[in-house]
Amino acid sequence: MDMPSHQLAMTVLMTPDTANFAGNVHGGTILKLLDQVAYACASRYAGCYVVTLSVDQVMFRQPVHVGELVTFLAAINYTGTSSMEVGIKVIAEDIRSQAVRHVNSCFFTMVAVDEHRKPVAVAPLRPFTPDEKRRHAAALVRKQLRQELEQRSRN
Repeated sequence: MDMPSHQLAMTVLMTPDTANFAGNVHGGTILKLLDQVAYACASRYAGCYVVTLSVDQVMFRQPVHVGELVTFLAAINYTGTSSMEVGIKVIAEDIRSQAVRHVNSCFFTMVAVDEHRKPVAVAPLRPFTPDEKRRHAAALVRKQLRQELEQRSRN
């Protein structure tokens, strides 16, 4: 699949080893995959290793079931000096019925680092499409909210 360097898609089959006794995939399994997808998307864009700084607004909207195909759609929404916001939308697909559901969305802040784990600059993201511009504007609002929350927690 030919995707721009600021986007990434990954599809995984949910197997019985990922499930709880009710047959739903563990939230921790989804979180681990989300972190891997955020890492892959951000490191591909930055051209270097990245580390996870924060995870925002993880919302498990619906359960994911064993046997479903789960697709993670990731995109860089915003870049700072060395940080990047990665938005991820998670879609579950029942293989037999082909029913598709939006089951999760979240935002990761990743930081590009050098071989000494020191932050390094990333190329500025230039949003072009209406969708990219909308996501970029929303990312700026989330960045402001994160900064306000951090200020409040210091006081």
